Amino acid sequence: MSAHEDTRQLVVLAVDDELNGLDELTHGLRNNPHIHRVFKASDASDALRLFSHDDPELAARRARGLPTVDAVFADIDMPGLSGMEMSRVIAAMNPSPILVFVTGHAEEAVNAFDLGAVDYVLKPFQQDRLDRSVARVREKLATAASPAAAPGAGPEAVKNDDEVIPVELAGTTKLIPRSSVRWVEAQGDYARLFTTEGSHLVRIPLAQLEERWEKAGFVRIHRSFLVALQLITELRMGQGGYQVVIGNEEKVLPVSRRHTRALKDRLVGSGRAG
Repeated sequence: MSAHEDTRQLVVLAVDDELNGLDELTHGLRNNPHIHRVFKASDASDALRLFSHDDPELAARRARGLPTVDAVFADIDMPGLSGMEMSRVIAAMNPSPILVFVTGHAEEAVNAFDLGAVDYVLKPFQQDRLDRSVARVREKLATAASPAAAPGAGPEAVKNDDEVIPVELAGTTKLIPRSSVRWVEAQGDYARLFTTEGSHLVRIPLAQLEERWEKAGFVRIHRSFLVALQLITELRMGQGGYQVVIGNEEKVLPVSRRHTRALKDRLVGSGRAG
């Protein structure tokens, strides 16, 4: 075993719109002894939905700060959102899975490696070729986990950390950047994202978003609300307790008593105590 080889069992996602191709890819991945679990998707929209899926194992990975899956093995030529477009969304996630393209189109190789893909497997493939791709994924994971790969260690450590959230809208998948979200409201096991352009319902519990977005500047102000701290323009006393004002549109949201002290500390720490 290479000194840079990872010993973890991998969780991966296989994406192909052709049923035979998806079955072949899934079968090949499951035959590899280093693969623990294979999720599969028949198109890009289905694949992106996995990243907010409430599967217990995937939720546990996100809670530990791991990517939803270790790697995505994807075809390129798919209807609707292409494999390349899907991979741009995935590459922008933080943390992001490792990308491997499994396709019959050799001409997209340059674009694939521009996205940071570790391998480009041409169809039809043999098991040993797919196994080499898995080995490259494991080596990449081991290298990323080493001290030398800590943030700031080199150019590869700099990446876009603006998470993208796929939402369903009239039968299509709309991609919402986290930076456009102003506040979030809990609605049972769902959350409604309020952006500059409207609102979108996603199947993600508010508590999960709170944990995932804390480092991006989102703060819990109430059991029902998560807010982008930088957009709070005022903290004031209203009927029944404190309230915050969001942005220039004078949107007012309640602050619960249990969250008031933490919010004040965050506002003071950001230099916006007024």
